Amino acid sequence: MREKIQDGSQVKMHFSLMLEDQTVIDTNFDKEPVCFFIGDGNLLPGFENALIGMQTNQEETFEIEPQEAFGQHNNQNVQTLELSSFDDNIEVGSVYSFQNGDGELPGVIIEINESTVQVDFNHPLAGKTILFKVKILAIENEDKN
Repeated sequence: MREKIQDGSQVKMHFSLMLEDQTVIDTNFDKEPVCFFIGDGNLLPGFENALIGMQTNQEETFEIEPQEAFGQHNNQNVQTLELSSFDDNIEVGSVYSFQNGDGELPGVIIEINESTVQVDFNHPLAGKTILFKVKILAIENEDKN
């Protein structure tokens, strides 16, 4: 009987993350495969759930909705900050690292005005449906005996 991916499985796979228009965000099909354990936190739960039940050599593409991927875009995560707190090289689209209580938080500059800057602290893929293409290369499950 062929192994199936389940909670705790060690999985070796190739993957691609794409936007709905097929724009590739990340892929390792042309590199070394990744190896991880289901439930170890390396993949978001929406991506892990899609893999449950897959078998070795199986290849699939899943559509992962925003709430199961990188979350919905939250307008409360767009903040207005003083322009004076930035350097002169500030540009729309650039990513800045901001200090928060837990460390660093990246933010994307989305608008520059005379005295203020709008910064989006949402994940860059928030609100986007992701196409998750995978090819399972190997599965190891612990013996349940």
